[in-house]
Amino acid sequence: DVQLQASGGGLVQAGGSLRLSCAVSGFTTDEYSLGWFRQAPGKGREGVACVKSSDGSAWYADSVKGRFTISTDDARNTVYLQMASLKPVDTAVYYCAADFRAIVTTIRQPITYDYWGQGTLVTVSS
Repeated sequence: DVQLQASGGGLVQAGGSLRLSCAVSGFTTDEYSLGWFRQAPGKGREGVACVKSSDGSAWYADSVKGRFTISTDDARNTVYLQMASLKPVDTAVYYCAADFRAIVTTIRQPITYDYWGQGTLVTVSS
């Protein structure tokens, strides 16, 4: 079974940095889409950063461009989200997600992803 294990969340002051990790196991294909999503209290789940293996293309939400970086380590089957210049508005539970279809309509939307990690809380204090 495919499993995703997210880690790295915590409490950080505004302007600080954190790196989230998501270990992915149980898959057998080189085709994947991996994404980070977040959900703040009282809000819906939104895309933060996503990457597709076929062309290495990455997408970032406008709100995080220039501050967050998504990367993958295929040898470790891990996807990372490096977050810098954190703001209180970045406070949310962060989820990693995976999909292993060769063709998807979009990598930006939660509905694309079949597999989800358990979420890790990021709290940014002002």
